[in-house]
Amino acid sequence: MRRALASALILAVASSVAAPGFASREGDWESLARWLTGRFTSEAQSREDPDYFDVRCDGFPLWKERGEQWLYVERTVPGLPESPYRQTVYRLGGEAAGKADKRRFELDAYAIVEPGRFAGASSDPARLSAMTSQDLVARPGCSILLERGGDDTFTGGTKGRDCPGDAPGVAYVTSEWTVTKDTLMRWDRGFDADGRQVWGATKGPYVFRRVVASSSAEEAP
Repeated sequence: MRRALASALILAVASSVAAPGFASREGDWESLARWLTGRFTSEAQSREDPDYFDVRCDGFPLWKERGEQWLYVERTVPGLPESPYRQTVYRLGGEAAGKADKRRFELDAYAIVEPGRFAGASSDPARLSAMTSQDLVARPGCSILLERGGDDTFTGGTKGRDCPGDAPGVAYVTSEWTVTKDTLMRWDRGFDADGRQVWGATKGPYVFRRVVASSSAEEAP
């Protein structure tokens, strides 16, 4: 009898310890998705430093009915919402890293087959309703691997030279991220085969500050 009670007590304690860890990881995924959703701008940085442009970065949730978290990200310059210079889809939930370390979070990256069909979604999110998985092509090596810090930040990026370039003369690209509740810092750079930087900011990351709350983008498809 005592042995049975002891076993039950051990199981109860183990469950009470394990449950918060699981809930914390699920909560971290929710926070990351929410912090990446909404409208961000580098306007303040561009005013302080002319080497940086005024750029808009919009993130919208996709396919919420799937039970997975997908995010469409579009970057534009003011006055040209119909002509984004970069469109990417991320799947939040890659578990290869998570199984090894509960503080690491992987965002799988996808290119869009015909990005022009969805251009301008930052001003008209309804355009995303036509997007399906057939419109996406996985970009191996371009996933974003983030680690949760103790100060409510996620930091990380691509790995080494694993992400191939998609422009002439660009052998590979790198992307370094820092994500907080209201700020997204991204340093995207392209390099040639010899490791020389050929595009992107040279002094440091772009600093995007939230100007539209994530809740305003929740109605996107």
